[in-house]
Amino acid sequence: MTTSEARNQIVSLVREFVRRDIEPIANQYDSEDIYPHELIPKMREMGLFGITIPEEYGGMGLDYTTFAMIFEELSKGWMSVSGIIGTHHVMAYIVASFGTEEQKQRFLPRMATGEIRGGLGLTEPEAGSDVQNIQMTAVKDGEEYVLNGSKMFITNAENGNAFAVLTKTDRDAEPAYRGISCFIVEKPSVGFTVGKHLDKLGYRGIESCELVFEDCRIAADNLVGETEGQGFRQVMSALETGRINIAARAVGVATAAFEAAIRYAQQRKTFGVPIAEHQAIQLMLADMATKIQAARLLTYDASARKDAGAERVDLEAGMAKLFASEMCGQVTLDAMRIHGGYGFMKDQPLERYYRDAPLMIIGEGTNEIQRLVIAKNLLKRYEI
Repeated sequence: MTTSEARNQIVSLVREFVRRDIEPIANQYDSEDIYPHELIPKMREMGLFGITIPEEYGGMGLDYTTFAMIFEELSKGWMSVSGIIGTHHVMAYIVASFGTEEQKQRFLPRMATGEIRGGLGLTEPEAGSDVQNIQMTAVKDGEEYVLNGSKMFITNAENGNAFAVLTKTDRDAEPAYRGISCFIVEKPSVGFTVGKHLDKLGYRGIESCELVFEDCRIAADNLVGETEGQGFRQVMSALETGRINIAARAVGVATAAFEAAIRYAQQRKTFGVPIAEHQAIQLMLADMATKIQAARLLTYDASARKDAGAERVDLEAGMAKLFASEMCGQVTLDAMRIHGGYGFMKDQPLERYYRDAPLMIIGEGTNEIQRLVIAKNLLKRYEI
């Protein structure tokens, strides 16, 4: 477990990195959809690619509360930067938790240094929240598997160089999830190509693309755990960490929007006084700050339970992701309302916060799915 002193030092280091290197470029790079290549060496030097990777494999071995705090700080500056290491750490979790010792030795040290920059190949044109409906296949052929299919909306598709890819190794399995397996696919691989760079409303500067697999041959020892049919369980467990990082991103973006709003409210005058003295604005600010703190505590609770490791935390991670993302959408809109016309201008970062907020509502399982996951786990917990 990370000590409080170590956690404070790490978070302070990240906060300074955001202030010095991210904030000055965020608006331009977001507007022009530019990938921040110059930040990668600094992120590697800081160890951000190895946040939760065990120390024995070259990582920092930090706990998930510190992990959440790091994602919150990065997202306060520019949420897209957190995407560079978001699904990277989902892939790292899959390898660290379910890979063979040989796979851990082969991938994790290179992931910890950022030599390997990972991603997650899960979503397909006909399968997002409904993971069991994936159509991509992997067929065993001697000491290799032949992969065919495509993945959509994949973060780090162009600039990442390894992906945890979910496939069907048994199309006839009942229930369907028992026929799903996870492979680590590295670039370059014959038959593996990156498709169109998708133009997005928000979350700009970091690419989202299609991954295409056409008779792509992958060595059998790249099957995670070297056992078929375990991919669904592996990825669902890893997505708990993904939902924690999405919740933390939402807290970070909402905090940035709130801080901009409360500064502006004390500077902008109407009817001879700062608008912060108007009761209507005070009520908005009070609600915004309260919602942010509630979301932060839900996120830290899910993180602590994940660190405890005794059981799955679908319920807690789902609650954190659901509440924090909805809160972020509300707070960014309220911050824009406080700014009035200035909040609607593209040269203000508030406009970016507002465009980034919907990603957290949709990403890592839509909030409609999150509600079903939460309800299912509640019914199980309170079964009579």
